[in-house]
Amino acid sequence: MDAERPTLEEVRARIDAIDAQLLALLDERAALAHAVAEAKRESGGDGKLGIRSAREAQVIRTALARPRQAASNGLVVSVWRELIGESLRIQGPFNLTVWGGARPARTVELARQRFGVAPPLAMAETAEAAIAATHEPGGVAVLALEPNARWWARMLVEPKLNIFACLPDLTAWGPGGAMAVAEVEVEPSGGDQTFWVTDAPRANEAIIESLSRDGVAASLIAESGGLKLFCLAGYFQRHDERLARAPGRLTGVIGAAPTPFDL
Repeated sequence: MDAERPTLEEVRARIDAIDAQLLALLDERAALAHAVAEAKRESGGDGKLGIRSAREAQVIRTALARPRQAASNGLVVSVWRELIGESLRIQGPFNLTVWGGARPARTVELARQRFGVAPPLAMAETAEAAIAATHEPGGVAVLALEPNARWWARMLVEPKLNIFACLPDLTAWGPGGAMAVAEVEVEPSGGDQTFWVTDAPRANEAIIESLSRDGVAASLIAESGGLKLFCLAGYFQRHDERLARAPGRLTGVIGAAPTPFDL
């Protein structure tokens, strides 16, 4: 059996060969991202944030479903997030503004896990400042989820903004601690969660029961100042009739995101 086992030198040589192949493929992928950027410029789409969270989720789910011998889910997700982040940087303006609340270092970690190291990152002193940065070209805000923070309520009056990601997007990396917001369209990915706000004064359990009678599964995320943020299982459009019948006078969908990958 010792004769069949590769030596340490042979293993290192194989790693070197794989590294060379990986570099060639990375270079080819980056060149294709430049080609996409050029095509966008020619079609008049230059300067528009190219994030398509549903498409990204589908790509990563496909990668996770392929046969593997040793690569962990974390490695697969991390590599693809870096590749996607670099492609977005090449294709147009792309920058992050983070409001970290009581745990800024953790929120920065979540932002980098989701978007990679490619986009520049700045810290905001307030959630309002982070949201304001989304109106700049390529602006994405990453905001901490905290009991007393109600930045999400402001999105009821900013219909161009959407929550498009809940971080982290791999459950093995811990519980949800932040959300990403930008002026991007959200589309169904095949496995999604929708974020809905209501001012209904009823008890949370009564609101959840009312929604369930209409076939909507909901869970409370946060509440502040008379407003409540719920997560709805599935993809719901803003004018869904079931939500129009839901409790509350001031209500609205403020975004949707793919569910975590390893649920």
